[in-house]
Amino acid sequence: MTSVVRNLAIDCPDPYALAQFWSQVTGQPVSDEDAPGDPEASVSLADGLILFFNQVPEPKVGKNRVHLCLRPLIPRDEEVDRLLGVGATMVVDRRKPDGKGWAVLADPEGNEFCVLRSEAELTASK
Repeated sequence: MTSVVRNLAIDCPDPYALAQFWSQVTGQPVSDEDAPGDPEASVSLADGLILFFNQVPEPKVGKNRVHLCLRPLIPRDEEVDRLLGVGATMVVDRRKPDGKGWAVLADPEGNEFCVLRSEAELTASK
């Protein structure tokens, strides 16, 4: 037998606020069962994976050991700009002049995630 990944748990001090950010990132709504001040919140993605936000008292310290890699539906650079506009911050820009590479961003709680090239960009570079 094998296991199926059901959710990705993200510890944070304000689950609802962080779920709101990731809702904007993914275009999927925060669960109707969640409200500001709740100790948990979630965003169900189209593929069935759930981003689960859990309230913890301690702040994030150090680099993530696990992170999300996003493959945008629009060009990578446009998505990076959009995400910066909704509250992400640039951690390190690994994009290259030839179009390869990725951008490492952080959500409002400092959790790192990568933005890769879109499928169309990958196809065009072959």
